[in-house]
Order: sequence, then C-alpha cells, then structure tokens
Amino acid sequence: MILKLYDKGNRAEDIEIVAGLLENGGIIIFPTDTTYAIGCLAMKERAVERTCRIKNIDPKKHNLSVICYDMSTVSRYAKMDNSVFKLMKRNLPGPFTFILNGSSQLPKIFRSRKEVGIRMPDNAVIMEIAGRLDAPLMTATLPHEPDEDIGYLTDPGLIHEKWGNTVDLVIDGGYGGTEGSTVVDCTGGYAEIVREGKGTLIE
Repeated sequence: MILKLYDKGNRAEDIEIVAGLLENGGIIIFPTDTTYAIGCLAMKERAVERTCRIKNIDPKKHNLSVICYDMSTVSRYAKMDNSVFKLMKRNLPGPFTFILNGSSQLPKIFRSRKEVGIRMPDNAVIMEIAGRLDAPLMTATLPHEPDEDIGYLTDPGLIHEKWGNTVDLVIDGGYGGTEGSTVVDCTGGYAEIVREGKGTLIE
C-alpha cells in the first residue's frame, strides 16, 4: 500500500490511517529531511524486532534511533543536561541524530544498549504523524546492498516496488535525498560529531 501525503493540507483521515496502522504494530516507510526511512512505533517491541529483522541488525549490538515530536518528548525518553538541551534546541528540527543516554521510559529492547539516537526531522509529513502519536517512532535507514545504486531510494514509487510487500505502508512524500544525517554523540556530556552528514551543527 502506498499513500500520498503533503507538507500541508493532508486529510485528517489519511493521518489517522497511518497512526492506526502504527498503533497496531505496523511498519512503514516514510520521508525525512535526509533519506527515506523505515520504522514503527517504538513502544511496540514486536514491531521493532520485525524492523530489525528487515534491516538484518541485532538490536543488542546496534544503537537504535527514534523520532520525537518535540523536546518535551525527548526529555521523557533520553537524559540530557542543560548544555545538550540548548544545543539540540538550536539545531532541531534538522538533519541530525543526537546520541543520548536512554531513560527507563524506553522499551527494554532499546535499554539493552543504554543509548538512543534522537531524530527530529525537518520534514512536515513525518512530523505531522509524530505529532498525532503519543510515543516516539523508531527510525532506521532503508537497507540496501553495498554495491546497489541508492538512487532508487529517492523515489517513493520505486521504493514501493521493492518494499511494498515487506512493510505495511509506504508514504509518498515526494522525492527524497541520499545523504544521511550528521550524527552527534552527547553521551559524554559534550558534543562529538561521529559522522558528517547533511547537517552543519550550530554550536
């Protein structure tokens, strides 16, 4: 199933379709401000496990990331001091993944790694969906082979051709990008850029 959504003016019933699917443990592919991503409701552990199987990753060995609607939501699921809070406020929404120490509010599958990546994409489609939900969205890049042309990852129609039978919904939010987010590790109480990506950090 593929569903076209827009930066503004979406029908309330379309947003409810997506929210209902996620709340029932569904997996979706959606646009962000970097690349298209795959994800599910973070509080649905079976959906997280299923997403990890699709990605072929072990959640006990790989850091997982979530999309939060606002800084209030971030503070529920991650620990940060005042300086990190201000840094994130300056740069979010934007193409960054901030690595923080997770809180006890996260599901056990996240807590096994003690750290969690926080995303707040500058993308109206996924943020409208995140605002409708009362929990963060697990998010991960779409899997692809090392020698595969990732150009197809920008086209929601081609994404649906490849993944439409694997996930429950592909959201068509227009053409996406191929550059990932800038990853900033803040677990030590200071910001360390561990992967340069689309974003330029304002410190």
